[in-house]
Amino acid sequence: MSFLVALGSGDPDPWVEQFRALLPDHQIVKLGDSYDPAGVEFAMTWYHPPGSLAVYPHLKAVFSMGAGVDHLFRDPNLPDVPMARVVDPDLTNRMSEYVVLHALSVMRQTRRYRDQQNQKLWLDDDWQPAASDVRVGVMGMGVLGSDAAHKLQLIGFDVAGWSRSKKTLDGIETFAGEAELSAFLARTDILVVLLPLTDDTRGIINAKLLKSLAHDGRVPAPSLINAGRGNLQIETDILACLDDGTLHEVVLDVFQIEPLPQNSPLWTHPRVTVTPHNASVSDPMAVARAIAAQVRRVEQGEALLNTVSRARGY
Repeated sequence: MSFLVALGSGDPDPWVEQFRALLPDHQIVKLGDSYDPAGVEFAMTWYHPPGSLAVYPHLKAVFSMGAGVDHLFRDPNLPDVPMARVVDPDLTNRMSEYVVLHALSVMRQTRRYRDQQNQKLWLDDDWQPAASDVRVGVMGMGVLGSDAAHKLQLIGFDVAGWSRSKKTLDGIETFAGEAELSAFLARTDILVVLLPLTDDTRGIINAKLLKSLAHDGRVPAPSLINAGRGNLQIETDILACLDDGTLHEVVLDVFQIEPLPQNSPLWTHPRVTVTPHNASVSDPMAVARAIAAQVRRVEQGEALLNTVSRARGY
C-alpha cells in the first residue's frame, strides 16, 4: 500500500522522509515518482494540481496538510472519498499566540509608541483601557477560534464568538447565523476572523460589515485581525475604512493574492501590519504525526476525525 504526498508547491521530500519514519509499512511516494496508482490508498495534499488525485482507484482518504481546506475544492475532479483537516495542539497554540499577541498590541497601542520612538518623542501617556474594557469578537468558532477565544478571555478581554451554527463555550457569549451577526458586530471593538473560506464567507469582510462594528467602545475605533483566509476580505474596502476612520488598525496574515504583490498599498499603510501567512505555521513533524495517526485509525476500521463536509465546504 502507498501513501502519496501531493503538493502543488514547496519541497515534498522532507514530508516523504517524515512519513517513511512514521509509516514504515507503507510505500511513501510523491507526484512525479514512478509507482503503481492502484496501490495508493492515502494522500496528503496542499494545493495539488487539479485532477491529479483522480487516477487512484483505491484511494481511501485525503488529508489536508493544514487546517484550511478550501484548496481541496479547487479541484473539480476531487475523488469521492472521506477528507480530513489537520487538528493538532501545536497548530492550535500557534494561532492563539498570534491572535493574543496582536490583540494586546492593538489594545496597548504598540504601533503608536513605535512611531513615537522613531521620532524620539517622549509624550505624556494617554489613558489606556484595561483588557476587561475591550470587547473582542471572534468570527469562526471551530477548534482554532474557540481556543483563541478562551485564551483572550484568560488575558481579561471581554470576548464573544460568532459562527454559522450555534456553539456553546463556558463563560463566552456566542452568536450564530445571519440573524445574530449585527448584534455580534455591534459589541465588538477588535474583530478577529478565523472563518473557513466557503461560498458563503467569501468577501464577508467588506465595508458593510466593518461599518457595523462598535463605535461606542473604549478604543479610538474598531480594529481588525484576519488570520483566516485571504479571500474572506475585500482589501479595497479595508483600506477605505482605515482612511475614513471606520477602522483604527488592521493586522492581516492572509491576502487575496499571495505572496502580497509589491505594489499593494497594504505594505506601506501606516496602520496596517502585514505578516506572511505564518500565523499558524505548524511543526512538520507534528502535522505528519497527526496524519499518520489518522491513517492508522482507518486501517483499524475506525472513523476519521476532523472530517471535511463537502456540503459546507469545510
